[in-house]
Amino acid sequence: MAKIALLAGSTGLIGSQLLELFLNDSQYSNVIAISRKPISTVNPKLTNLVCELHDLSNHSDQLKADDVFCCLGTTIKKAKSKGAFRAVDLDAPLLLAKISKEQGAKKFMLVSSLGANKTSGIFYNQVKGEVEEAIRQVGFDSFHILRPSLLLGPRKEERSGEDAAKFLYKIFGFLVPKKYQGIESIKVARAMLSFAQDDASGNFIHESTELQAF
Repeated sequence: MAKIALLAGSTGLIGSQLLELFLNDSQYSNVIAISRKPISTVNPKLTNLVCELHDLSNHSDQLKADDVFCCLGTTIKKAKSKGAFRAVDLDAPLLLAKISKEQGAKKFMLVSSLGANKTSGIFYNQVKGEVEEAIRQVGFDSFHILRPSLLLGPRKEERSGEDAAKFLYKIFGFLVPKKYQGIESIKVARAMLSFAQDDASGNFIHESTELQAF
């Protein structure tokens, strides 16, 4: 029986590629993609819910799905403050998790980051660890955490820090331990789709080395 997928972060690097995979995958009859602005993709399987992330509670009846995929994420530079960063990387994913669980979702796939740890002295890693723990407490039948390293792929937005890292990686990548090697974003998208097909219950953490296989 075909399922319904709920996708947050549908215009980002991983989310946009995951959306294309959904639309060509027979296991999903409908895909609900959340975005702040209308997306250009047109497909009979696609429902585009246009709203602000903090306003999800007012759209709870439109967040009914079997599997939830969260690809939300920003940078301190773009968010401009730690509070704004937490709103995107912690508050929004947690709100999505709580509402979708109330609406009957069984599985939740979260894009986190290599090094995520709620006790980390690095703010970025700390927030990623906090959101992992918070969503784990929501109680999905299956909760998959993906922790990719440096993401490689065609971003629509410019991230100067990441661009510099990618440039250096192309030159010195062979010297980087496998765990920290950059990963193509499409591999993360494929992994999310694959994990959603797994019927095993529980909480699962997938490090970047594992994700490279996809």
